[in-house]
Amino acid sequence: MDEKITALYARVSTEAQAQEGYSIAAQIEKLESICTLRDYKNHDAYIDGGQSGSNLDRPQMQRLIRHACQGMLSHVIVYKLDRLSRSQKDTLYLIEDVFIPNSIDFISINENIDTTTPYGRAMIGILSAFAQLERENIFMRTRAGMTERVRGGLWMGGGRVPFGYDYDRENGVLVPNADAVKVKQIYELYIQGYAPGKIALMLGLKYDRLVTQILRRKSNTGVIVYNGVEYPGRHMPIISVGTYELAMQKMKERSKARTANGTYLLSGICYCGVCGAKMRYQKWGSAGVKLICYSRDKSKPHMVMDSGCLNESVWAQEVERVVLDDLFRLSCRISAEDLPGEAPGPLELLDGQEKHLVSKIKRLYNLYAETGNELLLEIIRENEGKYKALSDELEAEKQQHEHSRRLSAVRNQILGIRESWPHMSLHEKQAVIRDCIGKIVIQSKDVSIYYTFHNEQA
Repeated sequence: MDEKITALYARVSTEAQAQEGYSIAAQIEKLESICTLRDYKNHDAYIDGGQSGSNLDRPQMQRLIRHACQGMLSHVIVYKLDRLSRSQKDTLYLIEDVFIPNSIDFISINENIDTTTPYGRAMIGILSAFAQLERENIFMRTRAGMTERVRGGLWMGGGRVPFGYDYDRENGVLVPNADAVKVKQIYELYIQGYAPGKIALMLGLKYDRLVTQILRRKSNTGVIVYNGVEYPGRHMPIISVGTYELAMQKMKERSKARTANGTYLLSGICYCGVCGAKMRYQKWGSAGVKLICYSRDKSKPHMVMDSGCLNESVWAQEVERVVLDDLFRLSCRISAEDLPGEAPGPLELLDGQEKHLVSKIKRLYNLYAETGNELLLEIIRENEGKYKALSDELEAEKQQHEHSRRLSAVRNQILGIRESWPHMSLHEKQAVIRDCIGKIVIQSKDVSIYYTFHNEQA
């Protein structure tokens, strides 16, 4: 259209409104009188009869919005603000996001709002400010209520139910479902070295990203994470905290391998058996790639250990073949019986003793506060000394347990490495190699492989 039109919007939802003076005819009459007064000759009526003002899902309202966005309107006039909408949010949406961006002036007769005047524009600004304040208050109230909810161990509700759980609305908690078994398998397979894509294929999941999302969800351990804070949940965990932390450690290591290890399988873990310097991959014309001692390469002076090193360069492909052959043979030699067992009993025993001692010291302090008996101070100091020794012992036991758990995971990786290897990307292969092998020492034709568990060496 060459000339923009003035939209006259009228609405009634019930007969009662019509009888109270809000009839369509009465509204249109008043709207047309404004057009006559202001000489708005080109106008059109948008009428929603029998339509609620609680939302914008009305035929003529949608038509008005469409015409506004198409640049067909110059003004929108209503008899009363609630004819446009009974929702302040929707009213401000129309004014701020539809009318103003499309240079449309808005007039409401009853409230004397007219955005063609400075006063009218100021009124819209005031309405917007109050609406924003109300939105922020609602957000704060909602957030405070949600914090109290999760602090009590209840799930946040809504549609974001983690894979492997159902939401029990009556009790407000998550309940493991039939997919919980798959969640366990996802962690087990990932720790063994399988790639997310392969895991998704094996377990019938749609895409590998879902596998990664499941791995990262700490709610699988029985906690609820809300706004970056962890709260103990009332729901049953699917996996242990130790399993989760090990999976996250693997993910971090594999991510680091993707960014730091270049395009070669054994980058960063090959060492010269003569001078001890690291060895690097170097293209050798069209013949292939060799591993060369940094002391002989001289490309990075700070990596040189012995400028007179006589160690020979070797073909990288041959070293990789030797390493993989030995790794695959090792996977056949290791049996499930060789793997370390569950967490040692002393860890739980020491933890229990520590809690008991802390409780005892607290009781002694309370008793001292009541009686002032100086003899209690000596007993308290004695028990605090025991607590310090016990804490040190417990920390050492935890470190040993963590080491044992990591070794178990590495050996599990080796058990399934032959089967999973063809399905891994280069970066995933690099990550698995670094999990299993601490370093590779090369001296002429001799290759020594140092594994990361026990004293295995090839």
